[in-house]
Amino acid sequence: MSYHVTGLISSAIFLLTIGGLWAQLGFLWERKQATTGGESHQRPTAVLSVNQFVSSYLAFFSFFLYGACLERFNHYLVWPRLAASLLTLAVLFEIVRDRRDRVATLSFVVCTSLLVAATLGLFTIPGAAEWGRTVSQTLVVFITAILAQGYLHQVLMIRQTGRTGGVSARLHQFFFWKDVSTIAFALSMGTSTGWPLMLLSSVSATTKLVTLWHFRWVRLSPLASQRRDTSVAAPTETLAN
Repeated sequence: MSYHVTGLISSAIFLLTIGGLWAQLGFLWERKQATTGGESHQRPTAVLSVNQFVSSYLAFFSFFLYGACLERFNHYLVWPRLAASLLTLAVLFEIVRDRRDRVATLSFVVCTSLLVAATLGLFTIPGAAEWGRTVSQTLVVFITAILAQGYLHQVLMIRQTGRTGGVSARLHQFFFWKDVSTIAFALSMGTSTGWPLMLLSSVSATTKLVTLWHFRWVRLSPLASQRRDTSVAAPTETLAN
């Protein structure tokens, strides 16, 4: 019973993640309109880290694959993560359209290919679910480290520029509560099955708190103000990726 209750709660709260990604997309579209209308001199995707969004995508993708490969197909994991994966791809696509650089384009193509290949493989390859379960558990450990460095890279970009740019605070707030609810759901699944969720969500929640604190740092820190005054432009593509 607790499995279904926490699963439903986790899925409902995960809608905040969906809302956060949608808010990020909307924020980028607003900044694009402001740039087109001459109201802003910053690029719409300024300060956004491709690294961070690819890390988030891999986290969503790994749990989409994990939930689909469990002996008991986990609807609470699969469908919300699939939706989040698609919205993250949409954010990456906006970055590609804005920057038109090789790193962003390659990231988008690889992430899209992973999702398409995994979905086709689950339906067409015999025994793919058992193999995919082992692969996804291994992926979670690596993706946890990738996710942590991705968000820390985003924080580094904020500290270097003294700006939050195109970064959405609402996105990170929603992600934090998603992580908290996912930890509760993982506990109801039991340690042997839920440990990948607990590991990644605990690290993810910590990085969200650090990122959110830096929105306050940008507003109040004299150092942030100094770096805004001395910066000539938004981060270069090398820094941003």
